[in-house]
Amino acid sequence: MSADDLPAMQLNTTIRPHNYYRNAVEKHWDPHEIDLEADRKGASELSEPAFEGLKRSLALFGAGEESVTEDLAPLAVVLEDIEDQMFLTTQLYEESKHVDFFDRYWREVVLAEEKRRGQELSSPTDERWFNGPYDELFERNERAMARLLDDDTPENRARAHCHYHLTIEGILAQTGYYGLTLAYGENEPELPDLPGLVEGLKLVRSDEGRHVGFGMAKLKLLVSSGTVDPELLRETVDELVPLVQESLTGNGGASTESGPGPTPSDLADYAYTKHEQRMRQITTASEKIPDVEELTELEA
Repeated sequence: MSADDLPAMQLNTTIRPHNYYRNAVEKHWDPHEIDLEADRKGASELSEPAFEGLKRSLALFGAGEESVTEDLAPLAVVLEDIEDQMFLTTQLYEESKHVDFFDRYWREVVLAEEKRRGQELSSPTDERWFNGPYDELFERNERAMARLLDDDTPENRARAHCHYHLTIEGILAQTGYYGLTLAYGENEPELPDLPGLVEGLKLVRSDEGRHVGFGMAKLKLLVSSGTVDPELLRETVDELVPLVQESLTGNGGASTESGPGPTPSDLADYAYTKHEQRMRQITTASEKIPDVEELTELEA
């Protein structure tokens, strides 16, 4: 029986949001099933500066995942279609799962290594891990999302997607996770392998590829319908990019030119290339948003 022969159904199973929902269901993973035994050994091989850098990175991204978990709800309130709402339930679940992964890693790897070194136990919520641009970036995201509850216009939806999906997830998170994956994978001789961290980060990145794709698709529809000027997207993201750069590389950032692993320049090049590619796909009529399999593939 073809789709045309069916009576009216609850769901449109041919559209992108439903495909993203199904992909999320099929790619479920449990952060407590990742083996961290080798990571505890690897952490013992880190120099003190490298261990401090790892803790800062974990704190930054753990706090970021907590923030986006808290800030997504307004979008779920204003989107009307059931397929959108079903996808957003998976995104909320996945953001919560990412928080769980970072919290578990701190408890089972970081605290264990601090005890072994005889250090005072640290908290991933300590203010010393975060700098002003990082805090400002997430405060702006929170305001952009909350604004939808009071003034749900196409322009404000576009700004919300630009803050959340394009910048926080598409530039800051995916670039940072890419850098950590390279730093603690098998091809960085100056740092020990942390296979549990790398596995978790790849799975987080896979989830966020789907999240970014959802935001891109919503923005492309707003632009292609003539509802929103594409220049609004560029202006919004361009205002946020300096905060992203300072969050990753400034005082208290997660990357340095002199440390092992990818440099800030490497990360900036990666972020710029990905961002420009996404903007072309959103604003150019002949370009298409990648399908969900490409968005969520687990390449480095």
